[in-house]
Amino acid sequence: MKTALIIGSSGLVGKQLLSLLLESKDYDKVIAFNKREMGLNHLKLTQHLIDFENISSYKNLIIGDDFFCTIGTTIKKAGSKKAFRKVDFSYPKQFAEIAKTNNIKHFLIVSSLGADANSSNFYLKTKGEIEQFLININFESVSIFRPSILKGNRAEFRLGEKIGLTIMNLFSFLFIGKLKKYKPIESETVAKGMFTAAQKNKLGVSIYESDGI
Repeated sequence: MKTALIIGSSGLVGKQLLSLLLESKDYDKVIAFNKREMGLNHLKLTQHLIDFENISSYKNLIIGDDFFCTIGTTIKKAGSKKAFRKVDFSYPKQFAEIAKTNNIKHFLIVSSLGADANSSNFYLKTKGEIEQFLININFESVSIFRPSILKGNRAEFRLGEKIGLTIMNLFSFLFIGKLKKYKPIESETVAKGMFTAAQKNKLGVSIYESDGI
């Protein structure tokens, strides 16, 4: 039996993944780190309400087998590029550093299709940089998931994403061959992909593009 750790459990993919972890016979304990109470009770679940500006003070709580990072925001929601980078790079980086020190074997993260540390797009560059950091830190296993636009019921309304999703759904029949990976993907599918990868526990770095999740 294993212990799973998760940040971002209130998000689109995180909610789905948390349910899978709690229902699974592979884990007897699930530890969630959140800013606020989720209003969820489960015998397996231990929830820590933490100050994400002081992650290092919780290093003794970051103990387990598989670390799932589904945290993420947008520049618009964060309010600035600096604030966005804090959520999508700094927080995962700090948790990963502690996880590595505490001998957690497998780190799994939701990134983005097109992530590239050398990209001129700030969003994709940031995603690429956290990917590169995780690769370089040398966990036994790193699983990187690069979904296209996510489908699902978000807690907050994102107009731009909603418009993009509507357009892409209308023309989904065009997404074949090399374009298949750009087709919108269900958040539940990404969550199931992460869960499955954690059980396979493949050594080294595994990158899953949207059409391969």
